[in-house]
Amino acid sequence: MKLPPLLVYTVLRLLAFLVPLAILWFFFPIFREFWWLAAIFAALIGTSISLLFLRAPLSGASAELHERRSARAADRQRDEDAEDEAADRA
Repeated sequence: MKLPPLLVYTVLRLLAFLVPLAILWFFFPIFREFWWLAAIFAALIGTSISLLFLRAPLSGASAELHERRSARAADRQRDEDAEDEAADRA
């Protein structure tokens, strides 16, 4: 079973944030007191990891979203054409 690319990308992005956050909390005692600083550093590290290593999952998720929007736009256009045709007949 193939997982949706958006789900894969979301889980990997969350892991890219949560793993550095856990490492900072458990191995650096100062970050237990300054939890907000650990969250900021984990966000920066997670963003860097995401930019470097998650290019392929991001491309897959973006392609899937584009296909959905294109299909929705095509359906909307067909509905508008049908309405115009019905109005022209009346």
